Amino acid sequence: MQHKNKVTQLSINTFRFCRLSLVAITIFISNTYANVSSDDAFIKQHKLVERSTDILFWTQEERAIGFKSIGRMWPTRVVAKSNNAKPLILNDIGLSDITYEVEGKKYTIEDFIGLKSAIGIVVLKDGELVYENYTDGNDKNTRWISFSVTKSVSSLLIGAAIKDGYIASIDDQVVDYLPQLKGSAYDGASIKNVLHMNSGVKWNEDYSDPNSDVSQAGASNGITLINYVKALPRAHKPGTVFNYNTAESNLIGELLRSAIGNNAATYLQDKIWQPYAMESDALWVLDRPNGVETGGCCLLASLRDFAKVGQFAYEQLPSPENSPLAKNWLTDSVTPSDTYPNYGYQWWLETDSNRFRASGIFGQAIAIYPELGLVIAKHGNSAQATGPSEYKTHEKALDAAIVARINDM
Repeated sequence: MQHKNKVTQLSINTFRFCRLSLVAITIFISNTYANVSSDDAFIKQHKLVERSTDILFWTQEERAIGFKSIGRMWPTRVVAKSNNAKPLILNDIGLSDITYEVEGKKYTIEDFIGLKSAIGIVVLKDGELVYENYTDGNDKNTRWISFSVTKSVSSLLIGAAIKDGYIASIDDQVVDYLPQLKGSAYDGASIKNVLHMNSGVKWNEDYSDPNSDVSQAGASNGITLINYVKALPRAHKPGTVFNYNTAESNLIGELLRSAIGNNAATYLQDKIWQPYAMESDALWVLDRPNGVETGGCCLLASLRDFAKVGQFAYEQLPSPENSPLAKNWLTDSVTPSDTYPNYGYQWWLETDSNRFRASGIFGQAIAIYPELGLVIAKHGNSAQATGPSEYKTHEKALDAAIVARINDM
């Protein structure tokens, strides 16, 4: 009888636990749907879908909702995680008490997260998650738009296409893979020229000018992109002058798809996302439903997975035998071009060091510090697309403080 009572009590406790768990799950799902519903109401009120071509001119408040909701607003293609995806587990090494100074005033890492322009920060040390923090309304599952961080990912895929034999050489001509551009200013430019952004083709990358090339065609793909760039004049001889040009990165996407005979999202999934056991599905924005990806923009991924992209890049520096990239691809990618010392194959380089980063407008960044085995990734929503800002000033000071702390350990 006593045994029966114990079994009965265990059953009651189990039932209560399951009921509490179901209540907790229901509350979580309800809150999630409430947040999505609230965001969708905001998107509808501000007509963000109708104003998608003016994304560079959304207000900071509109971007705070819109940039994490792109996957529900625009057509995308899934970059699926693998069945053996490996969630990062926090190994707290004490970075939460880091302080930094800006204009003589001391700030904490929590102060940085409290900035209106901050969205999230993830720090990896030797591949381990050692710090993670987000602003309210965002978390490890938030898929934020990446803008030019995607350029560096597209560069990785060119390295994979060379390894796989789809592209014979980095010195091949662009028109060998995109014959539609024969006779244009891109005739005579190499893949290497386009990666280095020194094709010589005239292009205006002014994000504040609604009439600039980047505002008019920065998100163009396919026939629209080809027709736009084939009409551009040549300003310089290929390989002689650096000119930051998002169209070059979009052409990389066109060239990649032409070479591999497949879409970029599936190739990313097969070559990097699944083999490297990324934690979550990513989404790549398409120019239209079932269309093509933008080579220079708009891969939507969690901050953890963007950090793992940085870790992947770091681990390719010695060109391991099992690398999906061409031999020495990362070393070549982060070697300064002849026309600009701070740029490689779609990666930004730090002067007089081996540090490099993927960087996007409004504050997305993946910074790699090879000498420390350190990766710092951020999602941001800076007040301006580019140029000096409070966010940039704080970001630079915080990164330096993190580097100093890791260096002292």
